[in-house]
Amino acid sequence: MDHVRVHPKFLHSNATSHKWALGAFAELLDNALDEVCNGATYVSVDVLDSTKDHSRMILVEDNGGGMTLDKMRQCMSLGYSAKSKMANTIGQYGNGFKTSSMRLGADVIVFSRCQGKDGRSPTQCIGMLSYSFLRGTRKEDIVVPMIGFEKREESWEMMTRSSASDWKKNLDTIVQWSPYLSEAHLLQQFDFLKDQGTRIVIYNLWEDDEGSPELDFDTDIHDIQIRGVNRDEKKIVMAKTYPDSKHFLTYQHSLRSYASILYLRLPEGFRIILRGEDVQHHNINDDMVLSKEITYRPQCIASDHAPKGPNMYAVVSIGFSKDAKHHIDMQGFNVYHKNRLIKPFWRVWNAAGSDGRGVIGVLEANFIEPAHDKQGFERTVVLSRLETRLQAIQKDYWLTNCHLIGYAKRRNKKNDPHLLRIKSSSTLDSNGHYYPHQSNIRSNGQHELFAHPTYEDNGVVVYPNETQNPVQGPISQQNQQLFIPNMKPVRMAGCLPLSVRSATGDVQEIQCTHSILTQKMREENLELKRSLEAALTDLQFERDRNMILESKILTAGRVTEFIDQDHETLYKYTEGEIARRDVEEERLRKRLRDASETIQELLDKVKMLESKSVVSIKSETTD
Repeated sequence: MDHVRVHPKFLHSNATSHKWALGAFAELLDNALDEVCNGATYVSVDVLDSTKDHSRMILVEDNGGGMTLDKMRQCMSLGYSAKSKMANTIGQYGNGFKTSSMRLGADVIVFSRCQGKDGRSPTQCIGMLSYSFLRGTRKEDIVVPMIGFEKREESWEMMTRSSASDWKKNLDTIVQWSPYLSEAHLLQQFDFLKDQGTRIVIYNLWEDDEGSPELDFDTDIHDIQIRGVNRDEKKIVMAKTYPDSKHFLTYQHSLRSYASILYLRLPEGFRIILRGEDVQHHNINDDMVLSKEITYRPQCIASDHAPKGPNMYAVVSIGFSKDAKHHIDMQGFNVYHKNRLIKPFWRVWNAAGSDGRGVIGVLEANFIEPAHDKQGFERTVVLSRLETRLQAIQKDYWLTNCHLIGYAKRRNKKNDPHLLRIKSSSTLDSNGHYYPHQSNIRSNGQHELFAHPTYEDNGVVVYPNETQNPVQGPISQQNQQLFIPNMKPVRMAGCLPLSVRSATGDVQEIQCTHSILTQKMREENLELKRSLEAALTDLQFERDRNMILESKILTAGRVTEFIDQDHETLYKYTEGEIARRDVEEERLRKRLRDASETIQELLDKVKMLESKSVVSIKSETTD
């Protein structure tokens, strides 16, 4: 069977999955952190100068277990990942190194040293993934030059896979297209690695549309920053004024700020070093005041993206930022997955005005699958439910506590239904009866009561969405209850008797008791609650089904798009093969014609020589 060819242009297009340069750095840091199980104690990110053209280069180095030549070959290949079978590793897809390194620069060279295990000798190897080399030599397939060494006694000897000449050819190619001047300078890079580790050098860094370097190495000599749209000068100034909000204001353009919150927990003794200085790990929980914790457990649904495992839950920590009292427009949840920050300061509530400001939160959601670039989650029903729940948590927290940081107190609709009471504009007689001045009797014998949007200590309570116009209702002394048609259920503020004087001067007394009204309201509330729960269940079911269908449609669309691309690629490839075959056939036909003509000429010469020999023989016999 034929192998699929991968054109060098794919390296560049594949790297565009990282729209954000700092996201590419994060992938490289993930690979180093995954090496903790192999003894890694640090990862160092630094900036170097090329000895060939004095351009800037990026260095990422760790002292993890390193790679053998076979592991480096897998690292340079697409889709190979030994970590996918390991539970606690961040990398899963076998594509992070290629996308991240190619996102930052056109070329990358990797040096790795591995201790001998299971009786094997220590090894060290070099691999180069170079877009410049592939385009400069007009390669039609991705070719990765690699060489390996094996330590025998006290010297390093070359490891040949095919032949010594091929090994030497790979070495010459690496030296020619690497940022190093000679073979000796190239091999000196292993001196930076002790017994084990990996040293990654990314060079020929990309530039922006204006021809300027995308990364800024000069503003802060101990940081790597981004130029362009991710850099907001106003936020940089605000970060100096409000240091407790520094990470929110600077993580989008500063690698030091982003790396400090990239992991929820750092392994004990592990260091992240950026340009010679340690990155101080920061927990967003330390920036909170009035914090609280809420446990969220996702509901399982019939979907491929449903959460799996018995202990799938998230503890949501929520609180106000320490600078919330200054009313900074800062809010959002830091959502981690397997200890890695996926959604920084995720804004789930986009309220009008200032509602929601200052509320921040942290949670680790291991039941949701992150996208391949680890800068977001796959859009599934589980994610949609989490977003809805986080929005409700933030709303409830804000409405309950916003007055504590200087905002006007909001009414909580859940606890305070904004009730209005009927104003008791009456006088009290000697018997303790109230006589409303604004009540009269109409011709049909009904009384008229007025509802006022005011709160009183005594009186009847009604809901605010009812009309302010007079409402009518007959008074029944037998039932001792006030009945107002076309109105919502009412609640009496107290058990005081209410008397109404008619036009004739007669006084009719209404005895109101809590027990009757409370029981009636409980029954109606229970019925309403059941109806709402049934409606919400149906609505949620329809939403889930729509989300699943939408996900399937999107997946089918992507599959169709990939199939179309494959068909187009296959068509172009077949068309090219047919053209090459026609040229080759024409060339062979021409050679065949030339050969036939040559054969014919030789045959003619043979016949002519034979005829001459016959004539000479005859002449000799006659003599």
